[in-house]
Amino acid sequence: MRPRVTVVIPFYNCPYIDRALASVAGQTYPNVEVIVVDDGSAMHTDKIAPYANRIRYLTKSNGGTASALNSGIRQASGEYIAWLSSDDMFAPQKLERQIAFMAESGSAASFTAYTSIDGNGKVLEPHVGLAVAGRVAFLRMLSYANPINGCTVVLRKELFDRAGLFNESLSYTQDYEMWLRLALHNVRFDYLPEALTFYRFHPQMGTIRNRPAVLSEFEMVRDWYKGQMESLIAQLGG
Repeated sequence: MRPRVTVVIPFYNCPYIDRALASVAGQTYPNVEVIVVDDGSAMHTDKIAPYANRIRYLTKSNGGTASALNSGIRQASGEYIAWLSSDDMFAPQKLERQIAFMAESGSAASFTAYTSIDGNGKVLEPHVGLAVAGRVAFLRMLSYANPINGCTVVLRKELFDRAGLFNESLSYTQDYEMWLRLALHNVRFDYLPEALTFYRFHPQMGTIRNRPAVLSEFEMVRDWYKGQMESLIAQLGG
Protein backbone atom coordinates (compact mmCIF):
# COMPACT_ATOMS: atom_id res chain seq x y z
CA MET A 1 0.00 0.00 0.00
CA ARG A 2 1.20 3.47 -0.77
CA PRO A 3 2.11 5.72 2.18
CA ARG A 4 -0.71 7.61 3.83
CA VAL A 5 -1.00 11.36 3.34
CA THR A 6 -2.83 13.41 5.95
CA VAL A 7 -4.41 16.60 4.62
CA VAL A 8 -5.02 19.13 7.39
CA ILE A 9 -7.69 21.75 6.65
CA PRO A 10 -7.99 24.61 9.16
CA PHE A 11 -11.54 25.96 9.03
CA TYR A 12 -12.95 29.21 10.39
CA ASN A 13 -16.26 30.54 9.02
CA CYS A 14 -15.18 29.92 5.43
CA PRO A 15 -17.88 29.70 2.74
CA TYR A 16 -15.57 27.77 0.41
CA ILE A 17 -14.99 24.77 2.72
CA ASP A 18 -17.19 22.44 0.66
CA ARG A 19 -15.11 23.12 -2.45
CA ALA A 20 -11.89 22.40 -0.58
CA LEU A 21 -13.34 19.13 0.71
CA ALA A 22 -14.61 18.14 -2.73
CA SER A 23 -11.12 18.66 -4.16
CA VAL A 24 -9.59 16.34 -1.57
CA ALA A 25 -12.34 13.77 -1.98
CA GLY A 26 -11.55 13.75 -5.72
CA GLN A 27 -7.86 12.92 -5.34
CA THR A 28 -6.53 10.14 -7.54
CA TYR A 29 -4.13 9.13 -4.76
CA PRO A 30 -5.63 6.15 -2.91
CA ASN A 31 -4.48 6.60 0.70
CA VAL A 32 -5.59 9.97 2.08
CA GLU A 33 -6.65 10.95 5.58
CA VAL A 34 -8.50 14.27 5.87
CA ILE A 35 -8.55 16.19 9.16
CA VAL A 36 -10.71 19.30 9.33
CA VAL A 37 -9.91 21.47 12.33
CA ASP A 38 -12.85 23.75 13.18
CA ASP A 39 -11.17 26.72 14.85
CA GLY A 40 -14.28 28.00 16.65
CA SER A 41 -16.51 28.56 13.61
CA ALA A 42 -20.03 29.95 13.87
CA MET A 43 -20.90 29.82 10.16
CA HIS A 44 -20.81 27.43 7.19
CA THR A 45 -20.37 24.27 9.27
CA ASP A 46 -23.36 22.81 7.41
CA LYS A 47 -21.21 22.62 4.28
CA ILE A 48 -19.03 20.01 5.97
CA ALA A 49 -21.90 17.59 6.70
CA PRO A 50 -21.91 15.83 3.28
CA TYR A 51 -18.30 14.75 3.89
CA ALA A 52 -18.74 13.69 7.53
CA ASN A 53 -18.10 10.00 6.86
CA ARG A 54 -14.91 10.76 4.90
CA ILE A 55 -13.10 13.07 7.30
CA ARG A 56 -11.97 13.43 10.89
CA TYR A 57 -13.57 16.54 12.33
CA LEU A 58 -11.85 18.25 15.26
CA THR A 59 -13.26 21.25 17.10
CA LYS A 60 -11.44 23.77 19.25
CA SER A 61 -11.75 27.33 20.48
CA ASN A 62 -10.46 29.99 18.11
CA GLY A 63 -6.69 30.20 18.21
CA GLY A 64 -5.58 30.97 14.67
CA THR A 65 -4.20 29.04 11.72
CA ALA A 66 -1.02 27.84 13.43
CA SER A 67 -2.90 26.33 16.36
CA ALA A 68 -5.39 24.66 14.01
CA LEU A 69 -2.58 23.19 11.91
CA ASN A 70 -0.82 21.91 15.00
CA SER A 71 -4.00 20.28 16.31
CA GLY A 72 -4.37 18.43 13.03
CA ILE A 73 -0.72 17.41 12.82
CA ARG A 74 -0.80 15.98 16.35
CA GLN A 75 -3.71 13.74 15.35
CA ALA A 76 -2.37 12.80 11.92
CA SER A 77 -1.65 9.16 11.12
CA GLY A 78 -0.03 9.82 7.74
CA GLU A 79 3.66 9.58 6.88
CA TYR A 80 3.22 12.79 4.91
CA ILE A 81 1.42 16.02 5.85
CA ALA A 82 -0.26 18.38 3.40
CA TRP A 83 -2.01 21.61 4.32
CA LEU A 84 -5.03 22.96 2.47
CA SER A 85 -6.60 26.30 3.33
CA SER A 86 -10.39 26.05 3.41
CA ASP A 87 -10.74 28.55 0.56
CA ASP A 88 -8.29 26.78 -1.76
CA MET A 89 -8.46 23.52 -3.73
CA PHE A 90 -6.21 20.69 -4.87
CA ALA A 91 -6.08 19.55 -8.49
CA PRO A 92 -7.25 15.90 -8.73
CA GLN A 93 -3.72 14.55 -9.35
CA LYS A 94 -2.04 16.79 -6.74
CA LEU A 95 -1.09 14.16 -4.16
CA GLU A 96 -0.40 11.38 -6.65
CA ARG A 97 2.02 13.52 -8.65
CA GLN A 98 3.72 15.07 -5.64
CA ILE A 99 4.22 11.87 -3.65
CA ALA A 100 5.66 10.16 -6.74
CA PHE A 101 7.99 13.12 -7.25
CA MET A 102 9.14 12.95 -3.63
CA ALA A 103 9.74 9.21 -3.83
CA GLU A 104 11.78 9.60 -7.02
CA SER A 105 13.90 12.46 -5.65
CA GLY A 106 14.25 11.17 -2.09
CA SER A 107 12.61 14.36 -0.86
CA ALA A 108 11.33 15.02 2.66
CA ALA A 109 9.85 18.41 1.73
CA SER A 110 8.44 19.62 -1.57
CA PHE A 111 6.36 22.41 -3.02
CA THR A 112 4.82 23.09 -6.41
CA ALA A 113 3.53 25.82 -8.68
CA TYR A 114 -0.12 26.81 -8.40
CA THR A 115 -3.04 28.34 -10.31
CA SER A 116 -4.53 31.57 -8.97
CA ILE A 117 -8.32 31.91 -9.10
CA ASP A 118 -10.86 34.50 -7.97
CA GLY A 119 -13.77 34.14 -5.57
CA ASN A 120 -15.91 32.54 -8.30
CA GLY A 121 -13.25 30.09 -9.39
CA LYS A 122 -12.24 31.99 -12.52
CA VAL A 123 -8.60 31.45 -13.43
CA LEU A 124 -6.52 34.60 -12.97
CA GLU A 125 -3.13 33.09 -13.74
CA PRO A 126 -2.79 29.43 -14.77
CA HIS A 127 0.78 28.85 -13.64
CA VAL A 128 2.45 30.71 -10.78
CA GLY A 129 5.82 29.35 -9.80
CA LEU A 130 9.40 30.26 -9.14
CA ALA A 131 12.14 27.78 -9.91
CA VAL A 132 15.43 28.72 -8.30
CA ALA A 133 18.65 27.17 -9.57
CA GLY A 134 20.27 25.36 -6.67
CA ARG A 135 19.95 25.20 -2.91
CA VAL A 136 22.06 28.25 -2.15
CA ALA A 137 20.04 30.46 -4.49
CA PHE A 138 16.83 29.16 -2.91
CA LEU A 139 18.13 29.89 0.60
CA ARG A 140 19.17 33.40 -0.43
CA MET A 141 15.65 34.06 -1.66
CA LEU A 142 14.09 32.49 1.45
CA SER A 143 16.16 34.76 3.66
CA TYR A 144 14.29 37.84 2.41
CA ALA A 145 11.07 36.55 0.75
CA ASN A 146 8.65 33.63 0.88
CA PRO A 147 8.78 31.77 -2.44
CA ILE A 148 6.60 28.91 -1.15
CA ASN A 149 2.81 28.79 -1.22
CA GLY A 150 1.97 26.80 1.91
CA CYS A 151 -0.91 24.90 0.34
CA THR A 152 1.42 23.45 -2.29
CA VAL A 153 3.70 21.89 0.35
CA VAL A 154 3.94 18.22 1.31
CA LEU A 155 6.23 17.32 4.22
CA ARG A 156 7.23 14.07 5.85
CA LYS A 157 5.61 14.10 9.28
CA GLU A 158 8.92 13.24 10.97
CA LEU A 159 10.20 16.73 10.11
CA PHE A 160 7.97 18.18 12.83
CA ASP A 161 9.77 15.97 15.37
CA ARG A 162 13.04 17.56 14.26
CA ALA A 163 12.00 21.19 13.88
CA GLY A 164 8.88 21.50 16.03
CA LEU A 165 5.35 22.53 15.13
CA PHE A 166 4.07 25.85 13.77
CA ASN A 167 4.68 28.92 15.91
CA GLU A 168 1.31 29.76 17.47
CA SER A 169 2.42 33.26 18.47
CA LEU A 170 2.33 34.24 14.78
CA SER A 171 -0.99 35.28 13.27
CA TYR A 172 -0.07 35.41 9.57
CA THR A 173 3.45 34.19 8.81
CA GLN A 174 3.56 30.82 10.56
CA ASP A 175 4.32 29.21 7.20
CA TYR A 176 7.30 31.43 6.39
CA GLU A 177 8.74 30.93 9.88
CA MET A 178 8.39 27.15 9.47
CA TRP A 179 10.22 27.12 6.12
CA LEU A 180 13.08 29.11 7.66
CA ARG A 181 13.25 26.79 10.63
CA LEU A 182 13.25 23.69 8.45
CA ALA A 183 15.99 25.17 6.26
CA LEU A 184 18.11 25.73 9.36
CA HIS A 185 17.55 22.05 10.24
CA ASN A 186 19.16 21.18 6.89
CA VAL A 187 15.89 20.23 5.21
CA ARG A 188 16.06 20.54 1.43
CA PHE A 189 12.93 21.82 -0.33
CA ASP A 190 12.40 20.27 -3.76
CA TYR A 191 10.30 22.07 -6.35
CA LEU A 192 7.87 20.39 -8.74
CA PRO A 193 7.03 22.90 -11.52
CA GLU A 194 3.44 21.74 -11.99
CA ALA A 195 0.40 23.81 -10.96
CA LEU A 196 -1.37 21.37 -8.63
CA THR A 197 -3.20 23.73 -6.26
CA PHE A 198 -5.84 26.39 -6.90
CA TYR A 199 -5.09 29.43 -4.74
CA ARG A 200 -8.11 31.68 -4.28
CA PHE A 201 -7.89 35.48 -4.12
CA HIS A 202 -11.01 37.06 -2.61
CA PRO A 203 -11.80 40.20 -0.55
CA GLN A 204 -12.20 38.35 2.75
CA MET A 205 -8.83 36.58 2.73
CA GLY A 206 -6.70 37.52 5.71
CA THR A 207 -3.64 38.56 3.71
CA ILE A 208 -5.76 41.23 1.99
CA ARG A 209 -7.81 42.43 4.97
CA ASN A 210 -4.79 42.60 7.28
CA ARG A 211 -2.02 43.55 4.86
CA PRO A 212 -0.16 46.08 7.10
CA ALA A 213 -0.07 43.60 10.00
CA VAL A 214 1.04 40.80 7.66
CA LEU A 215 3.94 42.86 6.33
CA SER A 216 4.99 43.93 9.82
CA GLU A 217 5.00 40.36 11.10
CA PHE A 218 6.83 39.14 7.99
CA GLU A 219 9.63 41.66 8.53
CA MET A 220 9.89 40.63 12.18
CA VAL A 221 10.23 36.93 11.29
CA ARG A 222 12.72 37.67 8.51
CA ASP A 223 14.86 39.65 10.94
CA TRP A 224 14.69 36.92 13.60
CA TYR A 225 16.43 34.50 11.26
CA LYS A 226 18.60 36.85 9.21
CA GLY A 227 21.88 36.09 10.96
CA GLN A 228 21.33 32.34 11.05
CA MET A 229 20.38 32.22 7.39
CA GLU A 230 23.43 34.26 6.41
CA SER A 231 25.63 31.83 8.34
CA LEU A 232 24.04 28.80 6.69
CA ILE A 233 24.45 30.29 3.21
CA ALA A 234 28.10 31.07 3.96
CA GLN A 235 28.67 27.49 5.16
CA LEU A 236 27.29 26.20 1.86
CA GLY A 237 29.64 28.43 -0.11
CA GLY A 238 27.17 31.13 -0.99
